[in-house]
Amino acid sequence: MTKNIMVRDLAADQTITGFFLVHEKEVRNTSSGKPYLRMELGDSSGTVEARMWDQFEAAAKDVHRDDFVKVSARVEIYRNKPQLSLLQFRVAKPEEINLADFLPHTAYSVEELFKEVLGHAEGMKNPWLKKLVLQVLSDPQIVARYKRAPAAKVMHHAYLGGLLEHVAGLCGLAKQIAAHYPELDVDLLLTAAMLHDVGKLDELCYERAVSYTTEGQLLGHIVMELETVSRAMEEIAGFPANLKTVVQHILISHHGQYEFGSPKLPMIREALVFHYLDDMDSKLAAVRAALASDSGEPEWSAYSSALGRKFLRLEEFLKEQTETGKPSNS
Repeated sequence: MTKNIMVRDLAADQTITGFFLVHEKEVRNTSSGKPYLRMELGDSSGTVEARMWDQFEAAAKDVHRDDFVKVSARVEIYRNKPQLSLLQFRVAKPEEINLADFLPHTAYSVEELFKEVLGHAEGMKNPWLKKLVLQVLSDPQIVARYKRAPAAKVMHHAYLGGLLEHVAGLCGLAKQIAAHYPELDVDLLLTAAMLHDVGKLDELCYERAVSYTTEGQLLGHIVMELETVSRAMEEIAGFPANLKTVVQHILISHHGQYEFGSPKLPMIREALVFHYLDDMDSKLAAVRAALASDSGEPEWSAYSSALGRKFLRLEEFLKEQTETGKPSNS
């Protein structure tokens, strides 16, 4: 069944009936102490806050986070954003739901992206690093999730296949930067690109909505991937101890700063370079998402919570300038 209305289509003073995924659900109290229901509902186009003020108790007891619901609601504008005033709702039936409507997906073919990443791995010259990445990327328990996982919950590539898109992009960047700076070990950079976020396979859950697992909340992906990759290196007979330490350092330092979750600062040349490549690719993905959003103004994107600012729609800005006058030849 195709979803009849998306979050991005919500406009003031509509009365809508549609299907949404429950991201959050809680009962709050007004300033006068009266309870009301607050939910955050979403689909592949975004999320919207929903509230119900009266007679919600019976329906609410059957609804939980990650449930699909059918709602009837009035669309209102609150603080310049759409908000749903719920009239009624119920748990949706399985046959009413098409999962593709509720989780955004990379625009690229995950099979082609994975083939591209494997090609980079096969071309590596260092036999130990090549064996390591191919061992991880051939593990059936890892591969299926590696192809599906988002790269983050909110910050960047926050959609199915986002992790693989991010990794493929970083592999390309690693080869380009190593071609420009020949002192860099390209195989170390490629290893970092392919393995630096494998902890997110377990840190995040992404069957219905992108959220954190309990283990992910408690440990974080850096700790989780350090364990996964260290175990893989231990399973390779004769893997050099010093090389193992180098790989571990690159993994734990890739966020670059203590305040961003790295337990160590990058202290190896390739670790420092990889941090900047990862940071650049992540931030440009967040910029791309902000500029691609339909919200915002003609010349400005919507506010990017990931980066704490709006972005100028440069093409529109320069186009307007070009139309108002051309530079003279003098």
